[in-house]
Amino acid sequence: MPRASQRRSLAAERHAHTVRFVLFEARPAGLTFDQLGRASALSTSQVRAGLACLRDIITEQGWPPLIWNRADGYKFCSDPVELQAYEVAVIRGKLTEIRRFITGVVAPHAVLQPKGRWIKHLNTQLNSVESTLDVIADYSDA
Repeated sequence: MPRASQRRSLAAERHAHTVRFVLFEARPAGLTFDQLGRASALSTSQVRAGLACLRDIITEQGWPPLIWNRADGYKFCSDPVELQAYEVAVIRGKLTEIRRFITGVVAPHAVLQPKGRWIKHLNTQLNSVESTLDVIADYSDA
């Protein structure tokens, strides 16, 4: 079965192009989700589908990266410092998700089935992922 990015619908691609057009018009400023919806005249679900599809097609189209932050909302960005700050923030969020998954699901499962092959494998792999994300999250150009 093809990956999600390879299964995108024509409608999602149209929404992505609409979102891209609106964001390029707003440059260098960004737009919040609500502003993006109003400016594009798309529904909430169409904006969401457009953003998801846009993230899938950015590289193949050669467009600048799309980031989000509280202050500016969604925007295209080429500033390396701002991109790194966004990437580290996303990695820290994923690290928190992984840690909560390990402590809330995997660790209790390991207690219930201490000799299970699956849980041992899962625990090993997730600890490796956690370690890698931790290194990235603590990285700085100092």
